Amino acid sequence: MNKQFDKPKIERAVRMILEAIGEDPDRDGLRDTPARVARVYAEIVGGGDTDPRHALRTSFKEDHHEIVLVKDIAFYSMCEHHLLPFFGKAHVGYIPNGKIVGISKLARVVEAFARRPQVQERMTSQIADLIEEMLGAEGVAVVIEGIHTCMTMRGVKKPGATVITSAMRGDFRKRITSRTEIMALIYGKSMSA
Repeated sequence: MNKQFDKPKIERAVRMILEAIGEDPDRDGLRDTPARVARVYAEIVGGGDTDPRHALRTSFKEDHHEIVLVKDIAFYSMCEHHLLPFFGKAHVGYIPNGKIVGISKLARVVEAFARRPQVQERMTSQIADLIEEMLGAEGVAVVIEGIHTCMTMRGVKKPGATVITSAMRGDFRKRITSRTEIMALIYGKSMSA
């Protein structure tokens, strides 16, 4: 739990919001809403102080120099601009340079960066940069597909729109063949077709 996380303060703020929109926070259906919202925020952004480096601290020597990919890692985050959820899936791949990590650790890195107020573009880069730094990988590829409720239910109101961001490091940035291979593995088809 985030050391700065203050459930009673969130409850007071939600109560004020309910009053500000003309609702009676003491009516039957809303009486427990401030506490419920505080629990939701604790769950969605309560991991903001989790150090994603911790997930990658244990590595193993392995003479493998081909792509390792974990795809379809589900994530839920909170848009820092509107405090509305965005969610989707992350695809995280790397080319080891003599050391590997347990594959669940890549999902833990995604989770750690998602559990804070965030923007998808930054989250994508943060994941790639950390894996490159901690593993000294020959290449890192991160592709995130997100649905943003701040865009689907308000403003432009375009449900069904997906935001795709990518961050390519090392071989995936320098070599089109490596980039083509990782994208084919992610999307299940040849990118040249």
